[in-house]
This record gives sequence, structure tokens and C-alpha cells, in this order.
Amino acid sequence: MTHPIAEDTATQALPMRLFRGAQDRRHAKRLQDELAIVEAELLEHLRFTSGVADSPARYLMEAGGKRIRPMLTLLTSELGDGPTPFVRRAAQAIEITHLASLYHDDVMDDARLRRGVPAAQTVWSNSVAILAGDLLFARASTLVSGMGEEAILLQAQTFERLCLGQLHETVGPQDGEDPVDHYLQVLADKTGALISTAARMGVMFSGAPQEYADPVTEYGERIGVAFQLIDDVIDLSPAAERTGKRAGTDLRAGVSTLPLLLLRRRAAAGDPDAALLLDRIDTGVERIAAGEDGALLDREVEALREHEVTRETEAAAHRWATEAVDALAPLPKSSVKRALERMADSIVNREG
Repeated sequence: MTHPIAEDTATQALPMRLFRGAQDRRHAKRLQDELAIVEAELLEHLRFTSGVADSPARYLMEAGGKRIRPMLTLLTSELGDGPTPFVRRAAQAIEITHLASLYHDDVMDDARLRRGVPAAQTVWSNSVAILAGDLLFARASTLVSGMGEEAILLQAQTFERLCLGQLHETVGPQDGEDPVDHYLQVLADKTGALISTAARMGVMFSGAPQEYADPVTEYGERIGVAFQLIDDVIDLSPAAERTGKRAGTDLRAGVSTLPLLLLRRRAAAGDPDAALLLDRIDTGVERIAAGEDGALLDREVEALREHEVTRETEAAAHRWATEAVDALAPLPKSSVKRALERMADSIVNREG
């Protein structure tokens, strides 16, 4: 397996894009160096003496990833004294928690690929993948246990939201609940919660003024939702193939992303074109589920990509990112605040 940070030039380049001024280069260089430290220590934290646990537990870590969460923890720590040992530990615990959730998500979604490699349960089994995720949750809790009561409580509350988000996604909206509102709350719980915790812990353990904690927490939650909404757009585009997925992977699997939910809303309101496209999509999904070739939805994926609902989804992502930046208003002007603003912009303007 490759060493993700050493090989992932996009991850290495991001700090330089966040800190552009000549005087800010020290922040960018320190962020790069700290990311490398976090990455190396992550690999050590995910080693197990049991051979049957070691390979599955390190599998998704070694497959790479953007490391957005640890990067955000390190970045918000620059509002204080910068990365302390506890800041690094928090960054690692948060990334391990994220990795653990991916094992469980892939089993529940019957995903075939993750980060361009076969999903863990296709390499081993559902049971092994679930237990590997459990081991990672335990390892993350071990890291947090030495960081004080506030950190332990925050980790527990975040884990609870991850579980609630997955549960609500699994059972779907209840009678009388708006499907779009339900979907956005699922995104807030499944993605926003952990990203907001990543931002908050950087403030908590760097000696930064504690009045910064709530603004960066709100910022993190909103960029988390924006991140997932842009993923909904990317899923329909050829850019999805860069992550090892086929364009329209979620659509073919019957996953209700925001463009599809908005299309359903239009169809229910009497839009005949939306109803026709929706019928073609639903029929194609049923045929794929029955074992037919997923290529039969290629035209529908393209049609949904070009439909106005996908532009609405993209606009919604940008609104969430704008609101994230607005949440930073209580922070004083600084190179770190500008970097957080650029991070929000980079999330919604990425292509993969």
C-alpha cells in the first residue's frame, strides 16, 4: 500500500492554497509538516497485534483520503498556539472515527468501492468489516480518553449523532416529514457533526480563546453539509470516475440524493417533464436491482445532470458554504480566518 500523504499531492497542495501571502507561508509549511506527523501516527494507532485485525483495520486508511477533518483541526488550532500534542491526538481520533463510520456505511449501503479500492466487506466479509469499524471506534475512544472530560463528552455526542444520522437515513422520512428537510438533517448528522467536532477540538486544545469554539463549530457543520451536496453533483458527473466510481453510482443504487429528491418534488407538483424523467429513473433502478446492466441508466444520469434540479443542488451547496463563512464573523481578521474562508470555497468548487 502507498503512504497516502506522501503520494496525495492534492492534500499536500491544499495548505499552500489556503495560505497565499508570503507572510502566511509559515502557517502553510507548519500545516503540511503537521499533516505528515498526523498521518504517520495514524498508521501506528491502527496497528493491531492480532493478524486477523491488523489488515482490515488499516485497509481504508492505507487507501488514502482527503484528510479534511484532521486538516481542519490543525487549521483551527492556528487560532491559538498551533498544533499541540492534544491537537494532534484530536485530529487522529476524529479521522479514525470517520474511517470507522465508512466501514459500517459500506456494509449498510452494500457499496462495492471505496476510495478507488474494493470496499472492505467485499475483500473479507460483512462481519469482518463491521468488527473492523468497531475496533476503530474503540481505538478513537482510547485516544480521546486521555484528553479530559469535555473531550470525552464531545466524542460521545458526536458518535451519537453519527448513529442517529445513519438510522434516520436507513428508515427514511416519517409521515408528514418533508423528504428534503429529512435529507439535509441526515447530512448534518452523518457528515456535519464530525467536521464540526474537528473544528471545535482545534480551538479547545490550542489555547485559543474559547469564544471562538462556537463559531468554528457552526462553520464545520455547514461546510460538512455543503461537502455532501457537492458530492451529489459530482456523483452525476464524469468527474466521479476519478474516485473509482461510475457516473451516477448513487442513482443506479437507488440512493436518494438531493437532485433526485428535488426531481420528485417537481413531479409531485405536476411538472410533466420531471415526472417522465423520474419514471425512467425509477424503472431503470428496478431493472438494475433485478440484475440488468447498469448502463441502461446512462441517458437518465446525463439527463438528471443537465436538469435544473442539479443546478439547484449546486446552489444549495454554495449557500451552505456562504453561511459557514458568515458564522466566522466573530473571529478577528487574520490569515487563519482567510484560510478557513478559502477552505469553504475549495470544498464547493472541487471536482472530485
